[in-house]
Amino acid sequence: MNYTPRQIVEELDKYIIGQAKAKRAVAIALRNRYRRSKLPKELREEITPKNIIMRGPTGVGKTEIARRLARLVKAPFIKIEATKYTEVGYVGRDVESMIRDLVEVSVRMVKDEQAHEVEQKVAPIVERKLVDAITDTRRASDIETNKDAVLEDLRAGKLENETIDVVVLDNPTPVLAVGGPEISLGSMFDGLLPQKRKKRKMTVARAREILTGEECDKIIDKDNVNAEAIRRAEEEGIIFIDEIDKIIGGSGSSNNQDVSREGVQRDILPIVEGSTVATKYGNVKTDFILFIASGAFHVSNIEDMIPELQGRFPIRVELENLTKDDFKKILSETKNAVTLQYASILKVDNIDLKFTEDAIDEIAEMAAAENETSENIGARRLHTIMEALLEDISFNASGDHPMLEVKVDRAYVQNAFKETKKKYDLKKFVL
Repeated sequence: MNYTPRQIVEELDKYIIGQAKAKRAVAIALRNRYRRSKLPKELREEITPKNIIMRGPTGVGKTEIARRLARLVKAPFIKIEATKYTEVGYVGRDVESMIRDLVEVSVRMVKDEQAHEVEQKVAPIVERKLVDAITDTRRASDIETNKDAVLEDLRAGKLENETIDVVVLDNPTPVLAVGGPEISLGSMFDGLLPQKRKKRKMTVARAREILTGEECDKIIDKDNVNAEAIRRAEEEGIIFIDEIDKIIGGSGSSNNQDVSREGVQRDILPIVEGSTVATKYGNVKTDFILFIASGAFHVSNIEDMIPELQGRFPIRVELENLTKDDFKKILSETKNAVTLQYASILKVDNIDLKFTEDAIDEIAEMAAAENETSENIGARRLHTIMEALLEDISFNASGDHPMLEVKVDRAYVQNAFKETKKKYDLKKFVL
């Protein structure tokens, strides 16, 4: 991980507008991981991550900051909602399942990396199997075929959408989950029974994908994959706990539901504090996993959490409401700007969408006004406005016409939202 905190913030700025305090906090936390990894083992074991709790309204970038951070350093990452967990003794998901989910993500990451390394090695085997499958399928339909010709067409990419019969592994997927850890009924008997195979109809492209996966699995050492996945989950894993305020009772309130909520907090505590969780890949220590919690905290405060859990989130960050200027930057300056997304989608149907500067200004002003006068949903308001603004264009675009340039200016936006603007004008007369 060669990113300095300043570089991490610069990368986050490409996708997220504002929230400088939150970006600095996560950048420092991430860099501290790198610093810790360079220390002697004895000292390294003493240093635990400083977990972060973010407070702010919905749609201001809490989840996006954590997700982009994990993607930046290719760390195992999961986002979970605190509300889906239940106290031990109740039917539902137990909090330890978040660690099992993280390990699953880590295993998939390591397996994908190692599979990518051996893809070239298994390519000739997969190619041979595909040629056999294509030939057999054509002959079953009384179509004259020649293997050399098939191989030539296959390498030229002419057969990708042809449907063939191919024999693949039959992977059972039923999962049993009744108030405890999930148990895959298919994986319970791995290694005890011979693997079943079955014939399936699919395209050549899909068959190549499945056969490549099967051949890579034969080469990859599963024990090494599992060991590396557990190491990454323990040392580099990031768990984003969203809606943590929903498992906190309001200040001074007391009812049965709050008792259950407090029970979930007590169950989360040992996971965040540091414990060992059994997974099907091996035991996982949670001591060095970075936890980032977030919530709006409308009806409760961070101080209403049980004291022990509060102490495990020493870094507290307040995220700010988005302003009109923030909305303008989101619409035009970010790498995945909303206007760019809609223009790219409509270009598929031969619509060349152009947004003028005054149109972006009008949309931003409307988003800010809507968030002030109704529920504040942050940047998600832009999607609501953009969908309504481009509804006619999206509905009428069919792609059966030449490329057509459509300019969206201030007049277009004002005309599309005449009734909405009238609503704002009337509000000044309401006492």
